[in-house]
Amino acid sequence: MFYAILAYHEEGVVESWTEEEDAALMAELLQVNDRLVGEKRLGPAARLGPTQGAVTLRGEGAGLVTDGPFAETKEQLLGFYVVDFPTLEAAVAAARDLRRANPTAVYEIRPISLYVPGAPLTAWEES
Repeated sequence: MFYAILAYHEEGVVESWTEEEDAALMAELLQVNDRLVGEKRLGPAARLGPTQGAVTLRGEGAGLVTDGPFAETKEQLLGFYVVDFPTLEAAVAAARDLRRANPTAVYEIRPISLYVPGAPLTAWEES
């Protein structure tokens, strides 16, 4: 079964990290990433850009586009992983590995009811 592991953090905290602190954290997260890839458990993963560049579409018909984050929360959704595990408990274990690398983040694990794989991100980088 596919699960989404949604990574939340206080955006201001993340933006306050030095380049070295961010690189060290990413190196630890990539160790977990590489292990999950080796186990054939990891699908797409992305680090999202700042919420200041986000818009929200809601409402009837064509909808209304508004600036900013999607909800009033302390933490913002900053990234996600798609993983393939037989049980929720196994997906939670993977999220715990990510949390060991980034202990101030919050991880939400949610089953995916529909997964339609698209083009790999490298296709976007080449164009």
